[in-house]
Amino acid sequence: NKGIPMDRLVCGDVGFGKTELALRASFLSVSNGYQVIILVPTTLLAKQHFENFNDRFQKFSVNIECLSRFTSKRKRIQILEDIQIGKTDIIIGTHALLNDEIIFKNLGLIVIDEEQHFGVKQKEYLKKHSLNTHILSLSATPIPRSLQLSLNGIRDMSLIFSPPEGRLAIKTSVNYFEPSLIRGAILKEKERNGQSFIICPKIKDIPKIEDFIKKNVPEISYAIAHGRLKNNEISGIIDDFYKNKYDLIIATSIIQSGLDIPNANTIIITNAHNFGLSQIYQIRGRVGRSKLASSAYITLPRRNMTKGALARLKILQNLDSLGMGFILASHDLDIRGAGNLLGSQQSGHIKDVGVELFNSMLEDEIKIMKNLPTEGKDWSPVIKTNNSYFIPEEYINDIKVRMGIYRRLSEAKIQKDLDNMKEELLDRFGVLPEEVKELLTILSLKIKCKSLNISKVEYLTDGVNISFNEKYFNYQDNLFIWIEENKELAHIKKNNLLFVKNTYQTDHVSESILKIIDRIGKGITHH
Repeated sequence: NKGIPMDRLVCGDVGFGKTELALRASFLSVSNGYQVIILVPTTLLAKQHFENFNDRFQKFSVNIECLSRFTSKRKRIQILEDIQIGKTDIIIGTHALLNDEIIFKNLGLIVIDEEQHFGVKQKEYLKKHSLNTHILSLSATPIPRSLQLSLNGIRDMSLIFSPPEGRLAIKTSVNYFEPSLIRGAILKEKERNGQSFIICPKIKDIPKIEDFIKKNVPEISYAIAHGRLKNNEISGIIDDFYKNKYDLIIATSIIQSGLDIPNANTIIITNAHNFGLSQIYQIRGRVGRSKLASSAYITLPRRNMTKGALARLKILQNLDSLGMGFILASHDLDIRGAGNLLGSQQSGHIKDVGVELFNSMLEDEIKIMKNLPTEGKDWSPVIKTNNSYFIPEEYINDIKVRMGIYRRLSEAKIQKDLDNMKEELLDRFGVLPEEVKELLTILSLKIKCKSLNISKVEYLTDGVNISFNEKYFNYQDNLFIWIEENKELAHIKKNNLLFVKNTYQTDHVSESILKIIDRIGKGITHH
């Protein structure tokens, strides 16, 4: 209804109905005469979506095609032709869809399923081809960059928090790989006529697991699935598994996206430290898709474990309630940062300005572009000296304490707050190093400049350049009188900059500036 194309991220947990949303959005687009792309990360998921869509649209005259690396050349040429003349309404496919050969007659909607699997370049490619097309991105655990874009309001975002009726949380445990534990888990599932998954990070791990199963759980039937098999082989295995011909499937992470087998409700993830957090979360979501209680065993080898990997996996053990993908993604955003939000670079310059200032600047820009008022928003004077000011690590060792002090210093609104902080620092950590003294002086300067509506102070070898926040500056007349009285010291330069000569002999640049600002303050407020 806004009159502009939608760009929306839908964040809903594994199995919460994101595919249903894609089905309905596609139906609306096709009903209005538009074509739809459904972009998915794996051939397996493309096949599953193709079947789901065909199943749901069979009563309607909707032409659906599937394109992946396994599509024959002849079939591919036919599909491309059908898309161009508008015969194909919905095209489902993998990265093979990101191709200049594909020309649409009337593209209306792009659905990116499991958007965390697609890189920046691929998303930028789509944007380039979709200036007037709606984009719907679906994910249980969006990548930090997508999440940040949505949280900042550059993209719209919707959260699906309510699970399907009767859905139970997956019982998750982090354990060492113990033969008795694995055997017990698989047999317990077989007893209730259910099926299990064992997931390995690498194809070369599969033979070891196969030997382990032959030796420790000989009474079960199993199959193997990984990316090196031909498409029809994988499809055959998954179909047989779906029809309950095997008790167990040993696979790589090829099954992590969107695969829906309601009868499989036990999953064992081996060497879990080799998977990323959101990857394990996705893999774990292959079970618990029916109304039965399901279990996930995240297993680790007894050796070669780093502290970081253990800490990461502990987060998963705690995320045992439903709908936690968004929280996991937020953890990820905290840990990794968001990178450059626009363009194809993965890391931006946020570290140079700090996350809070970056978000504040971004918020202002977005408001300006949306024609929303930015007034009333707090602003901060810019002070440019050539000196360093920070809290050295040697002075306050603990990073959390150091960051806490920085935060409290930045929140100081009046000089008395800074004086109290200075006393506390002396009391808790001893004599102030030069860098901390400089930091306190700069903060005093900022408070003083703010009260005079000075927006920027730049130190030069012989004096300072001063810019005023003209929107709020109320002392113009007094300033001109003061400049007239101090002609030998001050004059207005082009660009409305005020230059004031430095006549103070001190070793500390910031102290000289403080004295200059004091002199101006007294001059213009006393007139």
